[in-house]
Amino acid sequence: MIKKPSSEIARHKRHKSVRKHISGTAERPRLNVYRSLNNIYAQIIDDVKGVTLVAASTLELKDLKNGGNKEAANEVGKLVAKKAAEKGITNVVFDRGGYVYHGRVASLADGAREGGLVF
Repeated sequence: MIKKPSSEIARHKRHKSVRKHISGTAERPRLNVYRSLNNIYAQIIDDVKGVTLVAASTLELKDLKNGGNKEAANEVGKLVAKKAAEKGITNVVFDRGGYVYHGRVASLADGAREGGLVF
């Protein structure tokens, strides 16, 4: 019997590889993305202090029927950018979390750029 390798374990390996080179500071915090089947989550993190500065997800958006599509991801990107602007954050480093920069991840990034974040 052939065992299929876990895609989640492979994603964790890719994420660890990316995190060797990407780190968030107070001047440029890290915009992290987590994607589940039903929702998408975004956090802005200062890795030096180990503190989450801003967080947003599709769970906060009550008017959405489906939190697992590109339109919802775009709205989460705009929401996290709005919250970051309130805290005075404009420049971030994008951390795609080991996911391919495509679909919902790219849509979240576009929404964050539309909201005013620079990366």
